[in-house]
Amino acid sequence: MKNQKHLFQLPEDIHYLNGAYMSPLLRSVEEIGIQALIQKRNPTSIQPKDFFETGEKIKANFARLVNCPAQQVAIIPAASYGLTTAVTNLPLDNGNTAIVVSDEFPSGYYAIEKWCRDHGKQLKTIPAQEFKQGRGEIWNQRILEAINQDTAVVLMSTIHWADGTQFDLKAIGQKCKENNAFFILDGTQSVGALPIDVKEIQADALVCAGYKWLMGPYAIGAAYFSEYFNNGIPLEETWVNRSNAQQFSNLTQYVEEYSPGAGRFNVGEYGNFILLPMFHAALGQILDWGVANIQTYCDEISRPLVEYCRKNGFWLEEDAYRAKHLFGIVLPDGLNNSEIIQRLQENKVFVSIRGKAIRISLHLYNTDADIKTLIGVLDGILAEKA
Repeated sequence: MKNQKHLFQLPEDIHYLNGAYMSPLLRSVEEIGIQALIQKRNPTSIQPKDFFETGEKIKANFARLVNCPAQQVAIIPAASYGLTTAVTNLPLDNGNTAIVVSDEFPSGYYAIEKWCRDHGKQLKTIPAQEFKQGRGEIWNQRILEAINQDTAVVLMSTIHWADGTQFDLKAIGQKCKENNAFFILDGTQSVGALPIDVKEIQADALVCAGYKWLMGPYAIGAAYFSEYFNNGIPLEETWVNRSNAQQFSNLTQYVEEYSPGAGRFNVGEYGNFILLPMFHAALGQILDWGVANIQTYCDEISRPLVEYCRKNGFWLEEDAYRAKHLFGIVLPDGLNNSEIIQRLQENKVFVSIRGKAIRISLHLYNTDADIKTLIGVLDGILAEKA
């Protein structure tokens, strides 16, 4: 896979290693967004079919990304919307404990914490050990050991959003099924850059915001819901999710039936005439690139940085338990995260601090020069401290 920076409009002097915060827009996605804004000048060009057709195309493309039926995909405005939808529809007679991992992203934590509080369930957090050798393997073992017949649900991110630790989703999903526990995943920080197969991992729900690794605009996303949820209760009662929604002249002939599959969980006004065309274009580009190719490119381009960190006392997760597009590095003793970030920004290198780690996140728009500049700044700071 070759560098794709020409498809973006990032300035040449910017070293943007922060895709986990927010992806830059592709030129093609930006252009489609502009065209969509212009279309709204004259609403006569917007037909009833336009409320639905692009959404169906997005569902089909997302389904290809995660290997599920398109009918089981819903359009959502945010990860919190999808996670709350899944949690709200959990059975109440299926175990008394919900499991999360430590420092889980707030949207998932708040959704499951409220469910536990409302229904008298216990919330169990599986902690990671300190940043040292074997951390990822031990964390995965702890998660697997915690799942038992009393487990109602495991809710977690597909990789840890702060430091990129990879979880053995296949093994966790299997353990959930053996114990009749639900498996709800936030795929926001992996889907689109790391191959995910909901059938292989036996996920009950997989929820994704669209503005990070799916390369879309803000406030739009997609979610997979297994067939268990097909008779569930949606968060809102919008006309577009009913079975007669495309019959504009008959909307007041009220019906009980929803759209098939996960259609009842679409957000109201999901046929957004500006965001959906942009999201559709972004997903199409990801499919053209190939998710596995993106992960391989990030692995290859980051190897000099990984080697440098390991030689100079920085901690990062072992390769088998580390995503290649997103990973955290923990500084050697004597260095300060805030100082590092300031120096990086002075050199137009953009990353994030999440928890104790400096989070590095890469994509096809990154070049060898981005990595060399980052290493150069770190090396200069180490030299000053020596």
